[in-house]
Amino acid sequence: MGIGFTNRLAAIMYTRKPAFGRRIVLIDIENIVGGGVLMPEQVQAAQAAIAAAVVPRNDDQVVIACGRFSIDVVGFEWRGPRRLVFRAGMNGADLELLDILETERVGDRFAEIVLVSGDGIFAEVVSRLGLHADVSVASRTESCSRRLRMAAKRVLDIDYDPNAIMEAA
Repeated sequence: MGIGFTNRLAAIMYTRKPAFGRRIVLIDIENIVGGGVLMPEQVQAAQAAIAAAVVPRNDDQVVIACGRFSIDVVGFEWRGPRRLVFRAGMNGADLELLDILETERVGDRFAEIVLVSGDGIFAEVVSRLGLHADVSVASRTESCSRRLRMAAKRVLDIDYDPNAIMEAA
């Protein structure tokens, strides 16, 4: 075996493998409910509205981000497998999701990325990830930034009225 064969073999072994059909769904739940999550009904209604817009698949990797004061309600009320992340402070949930999008190689590991948020802070990373994966944004129509809409390949509208939940409670 010559050195050329070894180099070719190494290139084959470490070539990026396509992420056949894998999908990650990253959710900023506070963006959907319009603020901190205080009641179980908010989580239940948000999950139903998100599922209507982003039809869930059995093999989805779901990541839910929220602030420190929402973690208990979200953690107990969200149904199904998920990874729950939180951070205190202004834009804590956004910063957690940004960290995942920027440091966990999601563009290499997933063929499809769905970001459930309307915050413009994600526009640049969504645009960049769109070069490697199919990136969609799901958001309430009135709370999705124009920059984020333009960065995504597809925008899905979530039908959730934060006032309806508060009035029912």
